[in-house]
Amino acid sequence: MKRLFRFVVQFFFFLSSFFLFISCGESRPVVIWTDRPEIVSYVEFFNVAQNKAKAVVVYKDKLASSLPPAKDEQNPDIVIGSFLRNARIKKNFASLDRVFNRRGINPSSLYAPLLEYGKINGRQYLIPVSFNVPTIIFSGKNQNLVGENMLIDSDKICDSGSLFNQKSKDEIFVKMGFAPSWNAAFMFHVAKMNGAEFAEKATSFSWNADSLTSSIEYLKSWSREKNGGTSAEQDFSFKYLYMPDYKLVNSDRCLFAYTKSDGFFNISSEQTENISFRWFSKDGKIFVNDDLASLALYRKTKNAGKAYEFITWFFSESTQKNLLERAMRMNLDTNTFGICNGFSSIKTVNERVFPSYYKNLLGNLPAESSLVAPLSLPARWESLKERVIIPYLVDATNTDSESAVKSIDERISVWRNQFN
Repeated sequence: MKRLFRFVVQFFFFLSSFFLFISCGESRPVVIWTDRPEIVSYVEFFNVAQNKAKAVVVYKDKLASSLPPAKDEQNPDIVIGSFLRNARIKKNFASLDRVFNRRGINPSSLYAPLLEYGKINGRQYLIPVSFNVPTIIFSGKNQNLVGENMLIDSDKICDSGSLFNQKSKDEIFVKMGFAPSWNAAFMFHVAKMNGAEFAEKATSFSWNADSLTSSIEYLKSWSREKNGGTSAEQDFSFKYLYMPDYKLVNSDRCLFAYTKSDGFFNISSEQTENISFRWFSKDGKIFVNDDLASLALYRKTKNAGKAYEFITWFFSESTQKNLLERAMRMNLDTNTFGICNGFSSIKTVNERVFPSYYKNLLGNLPAESSLVAPLSLPARWESLKERVIIPYLVDATNTDSESAVKSIDERISVWRNQFN
């Protein structure tokens, strides 16, 4: 609540600043649309640090769906947020190729797979800002069941989890290593890593039906063979899994918990002192979470020069180092991780700066070569995933249900009627 209040105050401060710039006849500030509250504190720092260019922030909860602006809205100059790579990317945004020069951004400083994500026909329309990756956590005392490799796949989780399982004399589970049905986001990521290929198609999405079916069968087999079925998994969850993930794995009731990197590193180091982590992967590849943040230049901007100043300022190691130091010093964004609540897209920031604040990242960062960026996704992807894909996976992987499972197409039709 305090963080929300701080953001609201800063938000109106910048709106007031905008009108102040206009009324005083100053040069027009850079208008930034974003769905990331952290950008407010970054812009505040930019305005103090810069002598010429200034910027203001307009918060958009559904950023990707807000483009293009309504007729009565002022156009943004810069857009920063998630799900900006879609079929309308070239209609909404201008090429950013000119910022990659001697005085601008060195493309080799950014993660290559994420930089490629922002290209269309060889031109750069998006620059990655930050990203998160799926993460598996466990108690350090169970290291022997996990091994030393920083990458862990679903087969290893399944096998190690079954070794951890324990039943009472009444054949009731009192310990369960991990169950797919505990976390629908885990099931989604298994499907994604196994080739489900969720991607934008018109206003909805396409998928690889065969790969999705095989993923569902894989998860059902895991539940049946290792954990006695979905009902047994859910009974165990109801009895024991009522604490935060980091406490669960320390309780010795379960071996693993699934989260995202921001979900884990947002927790204080005191609470995670005895917790270890691994990057969830498939064949050595880490599939970046869908909501990675990108920056774009709005196609109809009339303030490109000042916008470029902000862009080159932001994408420098020294700037992001200062932003992290300032956040820690002023106790800003204490519930967010890193840059825009994720790993920075600048490799050296993660390698040189992050370990100063997140000690257990030293030597344990995701490798550039392992990262796989998402495919193009519709602007309303979060709603489609939450209301169509996740419920479908929950129903389709239930080993004990005898009811017919409503198809994805049927669920999309319902979604269109209810939420469009």
